[in-house]
Amino acid sequence: MADGSVRGRPTGLTGRRDECEVLDGLVNAVRAGGSRVLVVRGDPGVGKTALLEYMAGQASGCWVARAVGVQSEMELAFAGLHQLVAPMLDRLERLPVPQRDALRVAFGLSVGPAPDRFFIGLAVLGLLADVAEEQPLVCLVDDEQWLDHASAQVLAFVARRLEAESVGLVFAVRAPSDRLAGLSELVVKGLREDDAWALLDTVLTAPLDAGVRDQIVAETRGNPLALLELLRELTPAELAGGFGLPGGGPLSGSIEETFARRLAALPAQTRRLVQLAAADPVGDPVLVRRAAGRLGIQAAAATPAAEADLLEFHARVRFRHPLVRSAAYRSATLQERQEVHRALAEATDPVSDPDRRAWHRAHAASGPDEDVAAELERSAGRARVRGGLAAAAAFLERSAELTGEPGRRSQRLLAAAQAKHDAGAIDAALGLLVSVEAGPLDAQLTAQLQHLRGQIAFDQRRAGDAARLLLSAARRLEPVDAGAAREAHLAALGAAIWVGDQDRPGGLREAAAAACAAPRAGEPPRTVDLLLDAFAVRCTKGYTAAAPLLTRALESFAALRLTDDVARWLWSAVPATDIMALELWNAESWHALATRQVRFARDAGALVHLPLALNCLAWSNLLAGELTAAAALLDEDRLIAEVTRNPPVAYMEMMLAAWRGQDVRASALIEAAVHQATAGGLGWVVTFANYAASVLHNGLGRYDAARDAAWRAFEGDEVGYGPLVVPELAEAAARTGDVALVKAALEWLSERTRVTPNDWSLGIEARIRALLTEGDAAESLYRESIARLGRTRARVELARTHLLYGEWLRREPRRADARTELRTAHEMLTTMGVEAFAERARRELVATGETVRKRTQQTRDVLTAQEAQVAWLARDGLSNPEIGTRLFISPRTVQYHLSKVFAKLGISSRNELDRVLPSAPDTDSPR
Repeated sequence: MADGSVRGRPTGLTGRRDECEVLDGLVNAVRAGGSRVLVVRGDPGVGKTALLEYMAGQASGCWVARAVGVQSEMELAFAGLHQLVAPMLDRLERLPVPQRDALRVAFGLSVGPAPDRFFIGLAVLGLLADVAEEQPLVCLVDDEQWLDHASAQVLAFVARRLEAESVGLVFAVRAPSDRLAGLSELVVKGLREDDAWALLDTVLTAPLDAGVRDQIVAETRGNPLALLELLRELTPAELAGGFGLPGGGPLSGSIEETFARRLAALPAQTRRLVQLAAADPVGDPVLVRRAAGRLGIQAAAATPAAEADLLEFHARVRFRHPLVRSAAYRSATLQERQEVHRALAEATDPVSDPDRRAWHRAHAASGPDEDVAAELERSAGRARVRGGLAAAAAFLERSAELTGEPGRRSQRLLAAAQAKHDAGAIDAALGLLVSVEAGPLDAQLTAQLQHLRGQIAFDQRRAGDAARLLLSAARRLEPVDAGAAREAHLAALGAAIWVGDQDRPGGLREAAAAACAAPRAGEPPRTVDLLLDAFAVRCTKGYTAAAPLLTRALESFAALRLTDDVARWLWSAVPATDIMALELWNAESWHALATRQVRFARDAGALVHLPLALNCLAWSNLLAGELTAAAALLDEDRLIAEVTRNPPVAYMEMMLAAWRGQDVRASALIEAAVHQATAGGLGWVVTFANYAASVLHNGLGRYDAARDAAWRAFEGDEVGYGPLVVPELAEAAARTGDVALVKAALEWLSERTRVTPNDWSLGIEARIRALLTEGDAAESLYRESIARLGRTRARVELARTHLLYGEWLRREPRRADARTELRTAHEMLTTMGVEAFAERARRELVATGETVRKRTQQTRDVLTAQEAQVAWLARDGLSNPEIGTRLFISPRTVQYHLSKVFAKLGISSRNELDRVLPSAPDTDSPR
């Protein structure tokens, strides 16, 4: 444009009064001690970055931390997170050791096992809270859509857990994001017509035809950056006649094109420097200048870029707008890009930053290069150790692209697909498998590919397809790798368990028979071999024959050190490993195994596997009456589903609602589960829904319905359900006078107790015998059941035995004795949150003439779920940091909740919590 036609650069906030007021309110709330999270969403160029700059300027007295997503850095795990918290890392020593170590490993500051992704999230939350203790903190994250996957996950985790830390966390993003779904949002649109006119007036020095002005505003849709860049491009003659107005293409493309034209007008060395800076995601001026020196670019080359308002060199290299970076990188030819990446690779320290160096080398490669491909493969291994599965997949995928030998290329592509799958990117994994299939496949690679397709089918809830694919893969592997074949057979059995129909083609019986016939993998047998043999015998020869094998497999698995090699088959075996403990009526081992599997999945960052492990652990917690802990695990399942965009497992939700006695909610969830599972061929889930229905109906006193539901769950003899279903069946049958059915349940159970006698199985057996007995013999059996169950984790069954015993005593009639048992049952069940059964106990107590105190229920009503969790943990002696670690919140938020607890309960210290709170379920962390 001719000189003098356009004034200097405006502030970029014209017409943004409402948006600025929102941001002012956020800063004021943070200064006042609150936490606020906001997602600023809008098209490129609409002014999001200007609003973040405004907010930084308004945040006087606050610590302002920043991070900017960079498209070329999306594959480097935790890169964005490091930008945000690097200035705070001198505070690491103040964090709990597990959190501190996790963050140090994630950032490559130390070596160690793969960090727990949730410890990383808690570490970041702790750092932000620690800064905010001294000074209100405002965190600004621009271009969130370009953050690396690991950083985006952690920041979304933190965003949902800020409550009382004097922290503001603001994301700027172009489009709606599943990761940030549900967070408060400020949508920034194009300027209103009058505001767009005002913006034009701030830069124009000559009159503009009204028709042309209106056309400019319409064509740019009020986008401030598009308006300003268009004016830079047009001459006064074009503005006067309207001949130079843009077409109707994508707005971001039009803006980028204007930047490209401005770049083309720069001196050659300056243009080269800008392209170099665009290829470096770090923004380190020392690194860029060192690389520039290798390309023969003089230091003075930066001046024209700064004068053109495109790029500035200060503490960091910063582009005026992300589209400038994009335009600069695209303006380079392929050869020019390779040259700048080669210079950056040579300038990058191979010791302190080997992965970024490998990434630049990969982009510098002009064709297959095994040396670079191998270096990328090593980077993938380091990324996996740090818990960056998405980064590992990206390194492996690029490694495959640079691999010349076709067979090796297919192997690396398959490894990349496996890493994508494990990180929860199922669609991306399927895309890579298509590429694998296009290459040469030997017998082993074909089987491995089919195995991964089977895993993906299982993750997509297509258990029937998964069982067939996994069984086919196992058979293909038998002649080439007997050990891998047996691992695949165990995976096929695990999928077939979910199918449930034992006799259908591809069902459990066929998978078990194939496992029995599979060749041995050598001596001594591995844990996976013991598991496979035990389940195969259980499904083909019955419980008595399988019990010794199950016992040996359980002992071996409990002693097994979980490693990446074990992970190959472990996730496919879930929930078979938990079922193994259930089959043996070993509640303690069940809980220990489930806890360990959750920890291992977290440590590995295996978000595709973690949800099922969480649900298995929640199931164990329900048996122990730990409904609050179970609910927290299911909340985590939903959070992971939001992050990965995969459906939550969710089946345990109906079980939790059933134990809580939530009739409407539980019934709806059960009905939906039966419908979906029937359509998807998930017979095991249908059985689970029937089991949940039996619990719900027994609690509500609908014994006919409970009996029918329990019978449907019992009659197929599905593995893993017996210990849970038989108590429901026996109680409901006894209440409806179906003595024959009670005896059938007892006969089934007696077969188990003869070969696996322990306190859980013998305690339930004694209770069922009591239902069939009268007089002193019945009382003795009830007391035996209470004594035995009291030595187990099956605390909900212990509470129900007190209830049944109390009900029996009242009918004798022995009201005084009944009150003792019924009070115990009522207190235990109410504390657990098992409301329908607690109500049964209350009605029985009233029938004995007891006046039932409502203190426990009132306390539950006064406190929110999280306040109750905090209160129970504080009562048990945990410090604020320890409570925060368990509940995924900051210590300051713990203190905030405790202050509300004290006010609601009328107390002033932790020491008084024991007096006002009921005895709570075991508050051991689900970790």
